[in-house]
Parts: sequence; structure tokens; C-alpha cells
Amino acid sequence: MHSKVIQTDGISIGMTAVPEAARRALRILAFAAFTAAGAQLAVRLPFTPVPLTLQTLFVALAGIVLGPRDGFIAMIAYLGAGLAGAPVFAGFAFGPWALLGPTGGYLAAFPAAALVSGVLAARLGRGRGAVALAALAGNGVILLAGAVCLALFPGVSLRGAIALGALPFAAGELLKAALASLVAAR
Repeated sequence: MHSKVIQTDGISIGMTAVPEAARRALRILAFAAFTAAGAQLAVRLPFTPVPLTLQTLFVALAGIVLGPRDGFIAMIAYLGAGLAGAPVFAGFAFGPWALLGPTGGYLAAFPAAALVSGVLAARLGRGRGAVALAALAGNGVILLAGAVCLALFPGVSLRGAIALGALPFAAGELLKAALASLVAAR
């Protein structure tokens, strides 16, 4: 820990620098909170049990901005908060039942998606195209896992799960990837 002295208008104030571990923890918690906020910006579609949300934007950004390890940890923190009873899932849902419902596969894929986005961004670079590709890959992990888990519900085929849980969200994921490339560039 380092000590800093800040001088403002002739007044010196001694301050202790925030340790790197604390800054890292705050960034991780911030992305867990951004993901929770993005979950509440939900639009229900009449033909699918899966809402449109901004969560996947923050999942991808967590991996891209924080790096694969801390992005993964941020999504574990987000899921842990929801499982522990914080109303952080879409529609202010919480608890283990959220992971067993129709959106459970999407939620469970968040840590892996942040990891994938982060690894690709680290390998491909910070250019807009590379970041967009990293975001798309991470969001693809989410859509794939979500559709596969939807197919486990009685009466839902894999083809039906893709039609209900992946295809309606493809255009939105392209827009979120473009937005992620703009945000991460800054």
C-alpha cells in the first residue's frame, strides 16, 4: 500500500492508495451488478419463455474488459448472489428454481461465456472487429447452452428449442456485439 498526498487549494491531504486487490474486487462486483441491472431491462416475447435482456452484453463485456479470469469470477458472483436470494435474475427472480426453469441454461452459461469472450479478446486484440467477434462467441455459448437446456423440457425438441431460444435473439446479439465493441474500445 502506498501513501499519496493530494494538494488542493493549498491544503494537503494524506491518502492511502486503494490496494490493487480491492480495485480488482470492485471491478468484479461492478460487472456482477451491471449484469443484474441488465437482467431487469427485460422484454417478454409472447412466443418464448425467454425474455430479451441486456444481461448478455454485460457478460461479454465482463470477459473483455476484466479479462477471462475476472470476467468468469464476476459471473460466478452474479449467479451466487441470485442463488443466495438476491433478486438479480430477470423479473427480479432469485433462488435455485431460476436455474431449473426455462432460462436456467442461459444463466448457467454466463461464466463460460465471459471466459470465452475474455480469452478471444486477449488473443485477437482490442480492435472493434476483434471485440465484436469475442462478444458474439461468448453470446453464442449462452444461446447454445440455453437452447440445449430448453430442449430438456418435456415436449420441446432441439429444433423447437432453437426456434424458441436462439433464433429470436440472434439479431439482438449482433447489436449487443457491436455495442460491446464500442464500449470496450473506450
